[in-house]
Amino acid sequence: MTIDQARFVDPLYTITEAADIVKVPPTTLTTWARGYVRRPPGRPEVRGSPIITSVGEPRRNQPLIPFVGLTEATVLAAVRGSGVPMQRIRPALRKLQEGLGLRHALAHKRLYTDGAELLYDFSERHPDEEAGRAARRLVVIRNRQCVFTEVIEEYLQGFQYSEDGYVELFRVPAYRHAQVVVDPTRSSGAPIFVTGGYRVEDLVGRFLAGESVAELREEFGIPTDQIEDAVRVASRRAA
Repeated sequence: MTIDQARFVDPLYTITEAADIVKVPPTTLTTWARGYVRRPPGRPEVRGSPIITSVGEPRRNQPLIPFVGLTEATVLAAVRGSGVPMQRIRPALRKLQEGLGLRHALAHKRLYTDGAELLYDFSERHPDEEAGRAARRLVVIRNRQCVFTEVIEEYLQGFQYSEDGYVELFRVPAYRHAQVVVDPTRSSGAPIFVTGGYRVEDLVGRFLAGESVAELREEFGIPTDQIEDAVRVASRRAA
């Protein structure tokens, strides 16, 4: 399996797995991957096209999302976390991708270096449109430069880029203390601890089976606060 195939082609995640990693409801991630059609009573039909990459046709419990799609979803989760409704930002995102002139623009380094400026310019050209106002809420002026808001910058700073400019791995934003990354070339893209490359779900599973944090720390060499953080995140998701 080549690196490009691991990042762009191979479906690694089900909708539920991808949603779990980026912290959005599965229904939300489904609309990002497959688009949507809404027919409100007495009003025109509303359609939304897919905005993250998926591979093949959806089948129950089958992987659908490649690593690049998961990366795109992580960016969109940051946008969602900023409080801007996705239906308002969709037109601005299309303009952003057109401006960057890249396929998978949300997973490219130029999003981090040029994206805020492009969104700000879009908002300045369309100040009276909903999409323009929504785009303006994603950027701020800091030290006379146009940059993304803190919540989006925090996500983007967790990305590591390869020589081709596309993300090759990223830090999972759900964790406060645990150093957890997603790397499509390791453990089939499952979240792993930076220390030792152990799968998070394996350590959490052993904790839930009765092993103590001290025992896991001794065996795997992962600090206590990181193990406890991983258990906390897993418990919150299960709730």
